[in-house]
Amino acid sequence: MAQLRQDYDKFVQRNTQIVVIGPEDANAFAAYWRDNHLPFIGLPDPRASVLKRYGQEVNLFKLGRMPAQVIMDREGIARFVHYGHSMSDIPENEELFVLLDGLNTMEGTNP
Repeated sequence: MAQLRQDYDKFVQRNTQIVVIGPEDANAFAAYWRDNHLPFIGLPDPRASVLKRYGQEVNLFKLGRMPAQVIMDREGIARFVHYGHSMSDIPENEELFVLLDGLNTMEGTNP
């Protein structure tokens, strides 16, 4: 999440809303967001309902959920999906910016 926070303004410039979904309950999630001053939306998913819907992997040997990134367009269609195999397997923001710029160009909303 640190990498999302460091470039948050660049995501906003690309008309992008960041939503982070995690396994904690609502109270733990709210406390984490408050304590870390995160500027984007956090959605607790303790029952893994979102995880199951999008096929995110849980690996108990690696302490839980594997990272996943999904870029959805304004119609709710997933245009990019990356399922990581470890917490270090996360696309760089620059890669996401290229994808977002392309999507915004297709939709005619590129700033």
